[in-house]
Amino acid sequence: MVAHVVVIGAGVYGAAVAASLTRRGARVTVVDAGAPGGGTSGATFSWTNSCGKQPRSYHDFNVTGMEAHRRLAADVPHSDWYHETGNLEWAATDADRDELSRKVAAVLDYGYEARWLSRAEALDLEPDLDPAALPDDGIAYFPREGWVEPTRLIGHLLSTAVAAGAEVVRDDAVTDLEVAAGAVRAVRLASGRRLPVDAVVDCAGPQAARIAELAGLALPMRNTRGVLVYTSPVAVAVARVVHAPHVHLRPDGGGRLLLHTPEVDDAARVSDTGEISVDPSAVDEVVEASRALYPGIGAAPVESVRVGERPIPSDGLPVLGRVVELPNFHFAVSHSGATLSLHAGDLVAAEALGEDRGDALAPFRFERAATVR
Repeated sequence: MVAHVVVIGAGVYGAAVAASLTRRGARVTVVDAGAPGGGTSGATFSWTNSCGKQPRSYHDFNVTGMEAHRRLAADVPHSDWYHETGNLEWAATDADRDELSRKVAAVLDYGYEARWLSRAEALDLEPDLDPAALPDDGIAYFPREGWVEPTRLIGHLLSTAVAAGAEVVRDDAVTDLEVAAGAVRAVRLASGRRLPVDAVVDCAGPQAARIAELAGLALPMRNTRGVLVYTSPVAVAVARVVHAPHVHLRPDGGGRLLLHTPEVDDAARVSDTGEISVDPSAVDEVVEASRALYPGIGAAPVESVRVGERPIPSDGLPVLGRVVELPNFHFAVSHSGATLSLHAGDLVAAEALGEDRGDALAPFRFERAATVR
């Protein structure tokens, strides 16, 4: 009998799990309360990296995730969602410079590619940067890092899964999980539809704890919000991820830039009706910091502002794979989903179909997370 797996969530994790499941011959239904890529995956900086991530097992896991992106981009003709153009980072204060030095030393010790650049070398890479915004030296460069365009990646993965027989159900939230005799037996949707299952994979991102609760599981999370500012097309050549002291930015296609800084994440407000808004002065702060960095941005208007909710398990590490007390229920939940989704999603899919992925997933089990409060 072909196993029927319901994947809850159609972001980068759900799409990656679905594509891997169908490649292994499973019958797959992907369900989402909204549109594919319409949640966190559609409002993320999507920086692919393993820069400063600890402990070592998590660093190595992210490096393998980066390698999975390279393989997929190389294997798919005309793939256009993966951009491995590097990341520049520098600091403004002595304390932050010391921290950056420690981070570079640590990743070099792990064999991760990094080097120090002078101002002139950085300008060779990013000639439209204002030289006055750069220090004389001490600019860290991580050449194997980059970013993904999540919705394009999701589109490829889901189309691959659908071509192999998967069904994608959108705008239909999961309302209940039927659990009996130590297993999930069916998934119920808001539309009234009932989906009998052999296995369930919780890829619901910020809503992962709610889905887990329907199965009688307590998943501790500490989600945070991130404010992302998207410019209109600008006549500025930006090719890389740039982490400057007061703004982080990267290209976002069509000449647009994506801007972010943790300094204004707290500017997001949720009304009594659930509407999310951002203080306009916070948006102006991010834009002004980017103009100081790239003067050519000029008076280009903001095209949109999005607020993403980052799904972060309590100790910051991923929660992946099967649950001991409910062995046909599986998690694929983490921060850094843009980096990890292909690799982690493949491991989780394999385990959902009975393959042994114990060694690879051991540091990221639910049982470890469930003890954290």
